Amino acid sequence: MTEKTETLKRTMTSRHIMMMALGGSIGAGLFKGSSDAIDTAGPSVVLAYLIGGIILLFIMQGLAEMAVQNTGARTFRDLVQSVLGSFPAYFLDWIYWKMWVLNIAAEAVVAGIFLQYWLPGTPIWILALVVSVCVTVVNLLSVKIFAETEYWLALIKITVIVVFILSGLLLLFVSFGGHTAPAFHHLTNEGGFFPHGASGLITAMLVVIYSYGGTEIIGVTLAETKDPEKVVPKAVRGTLTRIIAFYLFPFLIIVGLIPWNQVNGASESPFVMVFKLIGIPGADHVMNAVILLAIISSMNSGLYGSSRVLYTQAVDGRVPKIFSRLSSKKVPVYAILMCTASMYAGVLISVFAGSKTFTYLMGSLGFTVLFIWLIIAFAHLKSRKQSKPLTGYYVKWFPYTTWVAIIALLGILIGIVTTTPPMITFVTLGIYLVISASYVLNKEARVVKRSIEA
Repeated sequence: MTEKTETLKRTMTSRHIMMMALGGSIGAGLFKGSSDAIDTAGPSVVLAYLIGGIILLFIMQGLAEMAVQNTGARTFRDLVQSVLGSFPAYFLDWIYWKMWVLNIAAEAVVAGIFLQYWLPGTPIWILALVVSVCVTVVNLLSVKIFAETEYWLALIKITVIVVFILSGLLLLFVSFGGHTAPAFHHLTNEGGFFPHGASGLITAMLVVIYSYGGTEIIGVTLAETKDPEKVVPKAVRGTLTRIIAFYLFPFLIIVGLIPWNQVNGASESPFVMVFKLIGIPGADHVMNAVILLAIISSMNSGLYGSSRVLYTQAVDGRVPKIFSRLSSKKVPVYAILMCTASMYAGVLISVFAGSKTFTYLMGSLGFTVLFIWLIIAFAHLKSRKQSKPLTGYYVKWFPYTTWVAIIALLGILIGIVTTTPPMITFVTLGIYLVISASYVLNKEARVVKRSIEA
């Protein structure tokens, strides 16, 4: 091991961070959370994902602009701290870390659920443990190996989603053999496009925001990306179009082919249900394998994001210095091991809660993504007041796009608070209060330390 903390290698390229963003956002939220979203909103889930995608577009444009103007930033905490101050940056860092460690814990359990498709007699916790160990090993290798692994995992699932979309469109509009093409009749049957009214759409936004969460991991890769001022805007543009397409089209196909009220009661993912409709022998097994790889890919990105946040906190002296130590491969090994502990905690929780673990954790994660996006949006607003971008990438239609995103996010937050089980809200609020209290204590400890040193 080495004590040097300033030599993270810039080995990731545009294709790496683009696929990492896709890997972080196209995971359990899409493949497992899709059932909950459809059950909550019915066919209007398509509209929910469209709204969420537009908000994401505006947030990520602002993040890209700030990254171009602040080339010395290591993560988006540095971007936020330079314009909003220390507390918002501290709060952002820790809720982002909390988001990822809870997410990888939840997705470890979901990975176990999908493995049970082939191993029905094996407990979820054992399967989740095996997956967790594999993800830990990959992250302990060099950043380049991690990035390449993530690239190919993401590429596999994107390829299959494209095949899913093409096959689904064929099933929707072409009748053959014993199959009758339903077109879009299911969108208005069984209670109409809004079977649960506006409240169903608003409640589904919690799953939607959670599903899109992870794209902002681009802002954590700044210290390990070659030419971030060029690469980040390119990755943002490419990632956004793909994410929106890979969510909207699959959901449109699912609610078009399967009555929305039959999705959540099934024992398998809606994606597996659609592939069974194709009638290709073994198609459901292939899709289940791809979904499993997608979830592992998301866990991979999550462990990277959470460990880098912990690493920069250690470099800045906010947590024990041991988490800033790098291995010979320039990987923050202790930060990674600390963050992997959350996966194993998720495994332990699943022993008692089983498959419900994902549902319990997802509620708090949706709130967290909302606050992360809000902080980034407010930072973008203030960054323009401090200095206008003179060169490189900048957001057109500023400040209108950023204000639209902020107003929409605040509206969604109010709607979610009024429609979500109070326990999820209270638990999330408790976590935020602990983070805020730790900031005050940390600040006081720094003052005492400086006075002693003086």
